Amino acid sequence: MHITITGNLGSGKSTICKLLNEEYQFEVYSTGKVQRELARQMNMTTLELNQLMCSDKKYDKMIDDETARISRENKDKDIIFDSRLAWNFVESSFKVFVSVGLGVAAERVMNDQRGAEEKYSTLQEAKELLAKRATTECIRYKDIYNLNYMDFSNYNLIIDSTYSLPDKIAEIIIQEAKKYYNSQSVTASKMLVSPKRLIREEDIVKNDKEELQSLIKEYQQVSYEIDSLITVKKKDDDYEVIVGLDKAKAAYLAEVPYAPINIII
Repeated sequence: MHITITGNLGSGKSTICKLLNEEYQFEVYSTGKVQRELARQMNMTTLELNQLMCSDKKYDKMIDDETARISRENKDKDIIFDSRLAWNFVESSFKVFVSVGLGVAAERVMNDQRGAEEKYSTLQEAKELLAKRATTECIRYKDIYNLNYMDFSNYNLIIDSTYSLPDKIAEIIIQEAKKYYNSQSVTASKMLVSPKRLIREEDIVKNDKEELQSLIKEYQQVSYEIDSLITVKKKDDDYEVIVGLDKAKAAYLAEVPYAPINIII
């Protein structure tokens, strides 16, 4: 299997890729690893190649071509491609986007040791700069490749990491990738979010636990997702349930890891 993984800044995708390597024996190719391999082939240091990439866009294309070559020449290997745009350049892959709420992403990057270039004095500053960096990346990729990596229709699985541990996400990615590779038909994108991004404690009224008891018991038996699609629309950094409120509440009360959602505008 070839799996390409991208995601929001602070989503934890690199940690997930590390787990897929350690627990499931996938080789991991990050953009940095591909870049180092290309620099070796060109008899350069990675710093020299980085300097060239800043002044000439053709080196971005060389990285992309190298990513495609690695996937093409290693079809018999299980590989994870950890890269913003590998989903577009790997010839055949299960495409994953790891999403996260901006507030949680900001907390994560503030707590990480990411060097002087990624230090923030306040949570609000981290949120603002993360949002600005994401916007800048979108503009750059649109300019160079005419691609929108934030368009979820590009992916087979969009899985939210706001309230889920990386090992659980890695396990789900493997299960969903196996379904994809074993299927003979093309399936639509699946978007999974924690019910905690759909329901808040104050949304649960006194009689909900009694009225939803049978549904709660059913959901307590599921492995990682309920089988009902919930329709939502974006509301600030979370979602507002439009269709399926009772099912979202029952999933929340049953502490189900994920619910599949459909976003409307």
